[in-house]
Formats: sequence, structure tokens, C-alpha cells
Amino acid sequence: MKGLTREQMAQRVAQDIPDGAFVNLGIGLPTRVANYLPPDREVILHSENGILGMGPTPDPGAEDPDLINAGKQPVTLLPGGAFFHHADSFAMIRGGHLDICVLGAYQVSQRGDLANWSTGAPDAIPAVGGAMDLALGAKQVFVMMEHLSKKGASKIVPECSYPITGMACVNRIYTDLAVMDICAQGVVVREILVDMSFADLQKVTGVTLVRP
Repeated sequence: MKGLTREQMAQRVAQDIPDGAFVNLGIGLPTRVANYLPPDREVILHSENGILGMGPTPDPGAEDPDLINAGKQPVTLLPGGAFFHHADSFAMIRGGHLDICVLGAYQVSQRGDLANWSTGAPDAIPAVGGAMDLALGAKQVFVMMEHLSKKGASKIVPECSYPITGMACVNRIYTDLAVMDICAQGVVVREILVDMSFADLQKVTGVTLVRP
């Protein structure tokens, strides 16, 4: 079973971000989405360390060491972009001014609970960052993750076994196999992204899936 590459996943997420949206891309995998936003849309990217108006990743050799996102990765700034205090950045998040945040995850439960900051292992480094604020402050929460863990276990689960970031906060899940929405009726499959049947997708998913 071969899923999408991480770059292909980023391209798929970028397709669903509408024109005029204010969006935060979480640390890790979601930051790749910035490189695939359609050029005919104005999407304003926010970073919790105090940037609004980020562009794609800079070309090799063109990095500015003073211009980084919350994950300490080099970024670019589009015309009209702005810098501001860390506290102001979180006021934007907590004030409900972000339309979408795209976050990575270790697990998502069937009701949309999110676990993305720790595996709970004794040697795990606590690094919740702004994830809790984003999960509750953004109008929509998209999760971008591989469908299966490195051990082959489904990351979509009945109940999260890892520490919870936010309760019932996830709206949509993008994996390397499918796009799914968390709805009142359950986990609804919107699109299968690879050559596999609904039945095959169900076999590798830890919860009962719902056809659209």
C-alpha cells in the first residue's frame, strides 16, 4: 500500500484553502503547504512567533536568519507582511481571527479529539507550544498526518491514548490515503487519494468509516 508523498499531501491540503483565508500552518509537516498555495488566491499565513503574510520557503542560499517561523524554519515575507509581538500573535489566535489552522497529529479520535504534542513517553520532551490555542481558537482545524504510525497502527482511533491537545476540535483530516471529515454521523470519507477501495481503507482505519 503506497500512499501520497508528503509533498503530495501538502498540495492536496493547499487546494482546499480558500481565497482570503487567514491560516496558521503548524510546526512540521503542515509548513509544506505554504509552497503549494494557488497563485491566484490571496492566503494570509500567520505564525505564532509574530508574523503575518509569510510566503513560501526561500530558495537555498536566500535564507534570512532573522526571518523564521515558529518551528525555527526560514521563511519569506510577502509584500504587506508584518511583524509584531508574540502576545499580539496569540491574541489573534485566541480572539478567533484565524479561519484555518493546519496541524500535525499523533492521533485523532472519531469525535475529533486531537493529540499532537506528546506521546506520553517518560523521555518525551513537553512541547505543546501554541497547539492548544490554535486547536480551540481557529474557526476550522485541519489535521495533516500519515494514516498509519511507524508501527503500522491507525492514527485515527476511537479514543486518543496520547495526551489530549484539544477536545472535539478537528474538522477535517488529510492523510496520505484519504480526506475525511469529522461530522455528527462519524468519520466521513470525502476522497480516497490513492488506488484503493473503501473496504481497503476501512481495513487500515481504527474506526468505522462513513460513506459520503
